Amino acid sequence: MAIQYFRRHPLAEQVRAEGRIQERQEMTLRVLEWRGIPVPDSVRERVLACEDLGRLEVWAQRAVHATDAVELFACE
Repeated sequence: MAIQYFRRHPLAEQVRAEGRIQERQEMTLRVLEWRGIPVPDSVRERVLACEDLGRLEVWAQRAVHATDAVELFACE
């Protein structure tokens, strides 16, 4: 019973959301690094500061095709 309560608790949801955000931030940067694209500190800081999952999803998708790390932020 306590476990089910915790799953529904707002704190548990916040922890899960923070985990998803951190995973997406790291994945976006990793994709660039795997592709051999240099990631300047300014790009790294901006990605790690972002807490909007939707925006991070867009950046992760752009990282797959980008030729420069700054392209993550195109049209913004």
